[in-house]
Amino acid sequence: MKNYSPDRPINPEEWLALDEEERIRLVRAFHENLDDGLPEDALPLHSSIHAIVENQLAMGVELVPETIEKLIRQGLNRHEAIHAIGAIVAEDMFDLMKGNIKEFSPQKYRKRLEKITAKRWRRGQY
Repeated sequence: MKNYSPDRPINPEEWLALDEEERIRLVRAFHENLDDGLPEDALPLHSSIHAIVENQLAMGVELVPETIEKLIRQGLNRHEAIHAIGAIVAEDMFDLMKGNIKEFSPQKYRKRLEKITAKRWRRGQY
């Protein structure tokens, strides 16, 4: 894989054959070419969270592919849908780092994936 675009589904085998640093580098390279106002210092974390969601999609983690499809059916593009799921991942990571939760809860993650909709995402309610 030479290029990455969040607007196109990845080939799971090809994606997972890359090492994690290369996946993040590909995501970062895509975002460096956008004029989306993302601050340079936010790019490493943003790219890492993108890669986490793509990893989950490639591995078929329960509800992640279905949630992407649901959000796209509801009007988000694939890139926006990745951001919506990435926001849930980032919030859980933040809670772990701050000590607000002691461990990641797959059940809570699944509930949040079930609950998110394009409408809720656009209102900032994920």
